[in-house]
Amino acid sequence: MTDEASGPNESGAPRGAEEQDGGGARRVRVVLVDDHRMFRAGVQAEIGRTEETGVDVVGEAGDVDQAVTVIQATRPDVVLLDVHLPGGGGVEVLRRCAPLMGAVEQPVRFLALSVSDAAEDVIGVIRGGARGYVTKTITGDDLVDAVFRVSDNDAVFSPRLAGFVLDAFASTDAPPVDEDLDRLTQREREVLRLIARGYAYKEVAKQLFISVKTVETHVSAVLRKLQLSNRHELTRWATARRLV
Repeated sequence: MTDEASGPNESGAPRGAEEQDGGGARRVRVVLVDDHRMFRAGVQAEIGRTEETGVDVVGEAGDVDQAVTVIQATRPDVVLLDVHLPGGGGVEVLRRCAPLMGAVEQPVRFLALSVSDAAEDVIGVIRGGARGYVTKTITGDDLVDAVFRVSDNDAVFSPRLAGFVLDAFASTDAPPVDEDLDRLTQREREVLRLIARGYAYKEVAKQLFISVKTVETHVSAVLRKLQLSNRHELTRWATARRLV
């Protein structure tokens, strides 16, 4: 389910990074990116009470194209980014917003906020430039703290993920980058994982909120990119890489 994006505040233009209110309290400007409207509303209700939390939600989006448009228009301090999004996933948002992340003045920083704690999801967005990764079990207070820390360019991870990320990037025996897997888009990886687990096309479509025809298109793309012939070979390929 996708929604229309909301952009800059009433002024119609981005404001300076990390504003301070009249009393000198620091505020961090945030954009919410998630394809579920109800979840975005819940996050906004939890952390968007600006006078209490210091978090000013200046925009939101439900898919990749909307996200890039809103982020470019508002230039927030921090983007709370879901990993699984229509249009290519959080990794695609990061790729298209790379110039903003590297800006000398007012860089945009990204914090992944996802229900997934799968290894390929975590490593994918961190490799793409996100400064942290927290799961949706996080409390409102901890999420506010994470937003402020990421705005200060700290790296923030949910406790269980911190050790995993350190191992993956620092260990001398960390597994090499899988070039075959990197050929796939985020959505293709999601479809691959569900197909490999034995889901029927109709079940995959329901899980990912897409049509059966779109599932078939993604499966065909995965088979072509990986040079596989059928879903049985795909399952063996995914199992060998511990993706299921």
